[in-house]
Amino acid sequence: MFTCDLSAPSTPFPHYWEHTVGSGHAPLALRADWQAQLKRCHEELGFRHVRFHGILCDDMGTLVDEKDRPVYSFLNADRIVDFLLAIGMKPFVELSFMPTTLASGRKTVFHYKANVTPPRDYAKWATLIRKLVTHWVDRYGLSEVRQWFFEVWNEPNLKAFWTGTRADYFRLYRTTAHAIKHIDSRIQVGGPATADNEWIPEFLAYCSTNSVPVDFVSTHHYPTDAFGKQGMDTLGELAHTSAGVMREQAAKVRSQAGSHPLLYTEWNTSSDSRDPLHDQSFAAAFATRIVMEGHGLADCYSFWTFSDIFEENYFSSMPFHGGFGLLTLYGIAKPVYRALEIMHHLGNDLLPVQGSHRTVNAWAVRSDREITILLTNLAMPRHPIARQKVALQIVGDAERRGIRIRKIDRTSANPLALWHRMGKPEYLNSRQISKLEHASIPKESSGKWKRAGEGLRCTVSLAPQSVAAVTWEFA
Repeated sequence: MFTCDLSAPSTPFPHYWEHTVGSGHAPLALRADWQAQLKRCHEELGFRHVRFHGILCDDMGTLVDEKDRPVYSFLNADRIVDFLLAIGMKPFVELSFMPTTLASGRKTVFHYKANVTPPRDYAKWATLIRKLVTHWVDRYGLSEVRQWFFEVWNEPNLKAFWTGTRADYFRLYRTTAHAIKHIDSRIQVGGPATADNEWIPEFLAYCSTNSVPVDFVSTHHYPTDAFGKQGMDTLGELAHTSAGVMREQAAKVRSQAGSHPLLYTEWNTSSDSRDPLHDQSFAAAFATRIVMEGHGLADCYSFWTFSDIFEENYFSSMPFHGGFGLLTLYGIAKPVYRALEIMHHLGNDLLPVQGSHRTVNAWAVRSDREITILLTNLAMPRHPIARQKVALQIVGDAERRGIRIRKIDRTSANPLALWHRMGKPEYLNSRQISKLEHASIPKESSGKWKRAGEGLRCTVSLAPQSVAAVTWEFA
């Protein structure tokens, strides 16, 4: 049984996971379907910024070489920012990757051949950054650009993304930060944007010793990071991972970051872009637990990514292929999307909950008009889990009215199952899309509280790998 005392002191519960959401590659932001999906995510999930790779890449035309002279064009970048501002969002600018005309080498990553070598001339890199940011200040105004975030590079601790040394990255960061701060000291710049929580003490020590400005610390972490080099498949990696690993890692990094804001600019339930679990209720339950347990540790927790419109390796045509997205290629909400939708409507006061269970966790969040008890029944793959009947006890002001229960499991909010019953069509027509989107909506039922001692009690049945939201409306 889990018990919540309404008279107990509450804890502020900011929706830190809504600060930013990830996407893949900058040119995707010029697509109409990408834009429609992001607008929906902003409206239904509350995301305020979006981050993506490659705004400096050749395919954006930001800086190219023409007859041995640099040609700057910010048109495509402006089109993206114009759209974001029009829908009420803002960019989280990842300054990557290296324009070919500035590159010191030919090493690239992804099918769109993003150059990952250090600049041949750091002064010319600084000129590019100054020109781009100055242009945006002129176009959008200083007060607007001060609300954006500028992150230097992406995962420079991985050879796939940076062929230079750590010292080379620190030099890149210093050059970039000084270029931006030369324009205005209040424009926000940070790093090191590393994978797996690395380099943070060294980065902050470098910035302190060399008087380099840093407004925030950014890094990435996935539950599977510890096993990426051991040859396991994703299920094996997750099976060997603690369900609480993300909180454990964030707590460690929070202590390393000191007084700096801590921004996780990538996370997901695994780092596999073809993980079947991404499309299943397991991802909804795991992501819910990660978000709820991470409360109080990070200032930003950016889910990677909002859409399966994504092209690092190739552009899949399968409606469900285990992609990173909250939404499929066709904009069908996955179970994890519906979990974040439920959490978006939670209040901002977290109440303590007493009780424990091997696979079930519970949190109580209060708003002005209702209290929601959020439940997960979660076990990592290949670990035992079963359906559970969970008793919930509310102690305190007991005069309340009806409750509603929403569930995400194999029989609710599961469009993948319907797609399988359809015969797994590779290309969907409008009628199929409509049916799949309807199947993505969590089933809702009413519940009843019974008098129990000094409060009220109800029982909820939780399927394995599921989420349930029990919302209790005030009288």
